Amino acid sequence: MGVSQDSSRPIVASIPPSRSNSSRSSILSAKSSIQSSIYSPSTQDEFSEIEAVMAKLENKQLATQRFVPSEEKLEYLSKLALGAKLQRALRWRMIGQDAEMRVRVRSQPIQSEKLDKLSLM
Repeated sequence: MGVSQDSSRPIVASIPPSRSNSSRSSILSAKSSIQSSIYSPSTQDEFSEIEAVMAKLENKQLATQRFVPSEEKLEYLSKLALGAKLQRALRWRMIGQDAEMRVRVRSQPIQSEKLDKLSLM
């Protein structure tokens, strides 16, 4: 038995198949049981198919034409975006605080009757 790198204790060997129906090893064994249980051959085939499709989808000519801003341009664009967000927030806030200008409906007529009386004199 080998010695563990983390401690002076020996590495526990896997359980012999005759004693158990499981093919998994102990936690301290050299072979990981997680890898064999998660990645079956069919899963690995699916991953390789997905990688192949993704490689086909990547268009190298378009990747060279892609806009990559310089550090200065990136800073300028972020300032513009922040300014636009602040303006939108301020406009929204000011609209909510403004008084609504409505035409007041009065129960008594406005001084038109008084003006008519004055003009008749």
